[in-house]
Amino acid sequence: MKIEFVEIKNFRKLQSVRIDFSDTTTIFVGSNNSGKTSAMEALSLFLTDHLGFYAHDFTLSNWIRLNEMANSFKIEEPETHQDFFSEFENYLPTLDLWLKVDDHEIHLARHLIPTLDWDGGSLGVRFRLEPKDLLESVKAYKNAVSASENIKNAGQKDSINLAIWPTNFKDFLDKKLKGLFKIRQYLLDAAKLTSPINGVASPQKIPDGSEPLESDPLKGLIRIDTIGAQRGLGTESTNSTENSLVHSGKRKLSNQLRTYFDRHLSPHKNPVPSDIQALDAIQNAEKAFNEQIQIGFKDSLLELQELNYPGISNPTLRLSTKLTQTAGLNHSAAVQYELLAENSATAISALCLPEEYNGLGYQNLISMVFKLMSFRDSWLRVGKDQPEDQSKESNTTCPIHLVLVEEPEAHLHAQVQQVFVRKAYDVLRKHPVLEDTNSPQTQLIISTHSSHIAHEIEFSKLRYFQRNSSNSITKVATSTVLNLSEVFGKGIQTERFVSRYLKSTHCDLFFADAAIFVEGAAERILIPNFIQNHFPNLNKSYLTIIELGGSHAHRFKNLIECLGIPTLVITDLDSASPSGNHEKTQTERGCGLITSNVTLKAWHPKISSIDDLLAQKSESKNAVNKEFPNSKVRICYQFPITVQINESSTPIEFLASTFEHSLIAENTAFFRYLNSNENDTLETVKKKLSKSKKENPTTIIYNIVNNLKKAELALDLLTLSSDSVFSSELKIPEYISEGLIWLQEVIAPQNSIIQDKSKLTNESPLSEAPEK
Repeated sequence: MKIEFVEIKNFRKLQSVRIDFSDTTTIFVGSNNSGKTSAMEALSLFLTDHLGFYAHDFTLSNWIRLNEMANSFKIEEPETHQDFFSEFENYLPTLDLWLKVDDHEIHLARHLIPTLDWDGGSLGVRFRLEPKDLLESVKAYKNAVSASENIKNAGQKDSINLAIWPTNFKDFLDKKLKGLFKIRQYLLDAAKLTSPINGVASPQKIPDGSEPLESDPLKGLIRIDTIGAQRGLGTESTNSTENSLVHSGKRKLSNQLRTYFDRHLSPHKNPVPSDIQALDAIQNAEKAFNEQIQIGFKDSLLELQELNYPGISNPTLRLSTKLTQTAGLNHSAAVQYELLAENSATAISALCLPEEYNGLGYQNLISMVFKLMSFRDSWLRVGKDQPEDQSKESNTTCPIHLVLVEEPEAHLHAQVQQVFVRKAYDVLRKHPVLEDTNSPQTQLIISTHSSHIAHEIEFSKLRYFQRNSSNSITKVATSTVLNLSEVFGKGIQTERFVSRYLKSTHCDLFFADAAIFVEGAAERILIPNFIQNHFPNLNKSYLTIIELGGSHAHRFKNLIECLGIPTLVITDLDSASPSGNHEKTQTERGCGLITSNVTLKAWHPKISSIDDLLAQKSESKNAVNKEFPNSKVRICYQFPITVQINESSTPIEFLASTFEHSLIAENTAFFRYLNSNENDTLETVKKKLSKSKKENPTTIIYNIVNNLKKAELALDLLTLSSDSVFSSELKIPEYISEGLIWLQEVIAPQNSIIQDKSKLTNESPLSEAPEK
């Protein structure tokens, strides 16, 4: 038995999504505020913490209609109530959990079978946050509105205009939701399942009049454990629960060890013969300590008697202690880190430091691994962790163990992050009962902002949370979830290349606001400086720049278009002879030249002819794919420019073939008057431009580039002392500038704030509940 997927609807940014679960480890990735934390919170709230919901957990745009419906509801018109109830259900937060149940496990989930016609396979349960009694909830709202109107009317007599609670239905439920709403569960029919379209799920509608289940349908089926992002290693813990996503204060390692000992190892708990020696040692120590206390306090107690206590009728004061096996774990040095081991030969004692003196990274790593071990052993009831009710049913291990880990990368450097994600699932399965079997099943869900963790996992286990921006005043930004195992198909060469390349470069593609693919090292070095000095809005965004030659960039086509990340592909024209070995050559018109750049031929605009490429208009460089309507991709390459190599030369049309051609051609004055060192690449460019008076400018520039070490040109530009080099003196090649302008304009709407959100609630502007 395993969880196949969940479908979440009307919960925060997740208006309607399906999240497929891997059999083992599933990783949630995506840029900031894309809904990863919302998904983790939804799993926790719907499946365990039913009392943790708030009104802002509803998808924000749904409140427009919910407020209208509550205000227009007519209590005195019963014939309209059913239509009201049916529509109201469409806006309620829900989570549909779908299980894959094998034949030999069907007896465990027999209570989830929806009809007598069910013939095996998937079983579904809907968890819905709904009013305990919708009619009574709306009546209570109407009464509250009526009372507030009376107060406002009284204030208007004195020229006082107040905003009195509740201003609308959402405002009302901000205070009253916990008392009026609850989670109910309903059975679902696998025959009515439909696949998501472009990442948008279509959960089935429950028939009118369906009765909720009477008891928790997951009891005995799924154990859920969580490790929250705020693990709080820093101050003493005052109020925290083991399975809470958010902990209060510090969870010291010694506290975790004490809890683990109490649950699984304590000799006082269900003692067995092997515990006798430990119990005897504790009792002897307790007796000796009590005798010492009585001797030590003898004089003090005698002095107390001088005050006529205990007197005749008062009880005598006696001091005693009760030693527990965990008392030794309560002090500050209960957990220590040994720096120098004890050596009897040299009479050196062990040198240790308390846990607070170790780095937060190692504390965090040890804490998380120990929690995973504790989760596993509690699930399997290892050691002394046995239920008080010894019936067979209560002693049975749940067939599914779901573990949620949020942002494990906190305080961990890159290599430790990778080790953790590689080993975490193994820790959860390290027990003889779990070896060489998938029953019972462990499923680990990790949300992360770390590219190192994401790249350690194969594509089939990644779930990408895609932000969908909206400029409409009646809607707010929502998210969709993409299963990256479906991007390339299975076992094809392109998937292998992309996954291996991303692992080798550790780029942060899955967490970026936008991506820029560049042709070579020179662009990779200089473009960040161009952005920093000329494109302030781009510079404030989360960009990833990926260096990838034109012969391979097209392999990212499916991934980029599927993710919907605004992407600028900066590539080269790469003119080549149409015959023979297609050797690269100087770009010219009317010579039948072709491009050797696979990106231009296979991705966009899918044209080989140099003449046709040079004739393309600016707007035709946007790649459109109807299969992925959210895709935003632009391919930019060199186009004709006018060049004057020196003051005495005639301006001519220049046709560049590479980035270096364009950079030099559009900055001839900059290089001629450059004050550079005698032997570097910049001095070489300067001399050749200055000495060439009569040669063809195109030939001059091509000859310069042919003899250049391209990366060195970019690196030498970085060494220039003048701060104005990148801000004003050095021009950005026009084809790149045009592309960066496009990218900045594309990113602007998705980063902008909807101006008139007050229409949503008739109160201060609201935004979608942010990720925590």
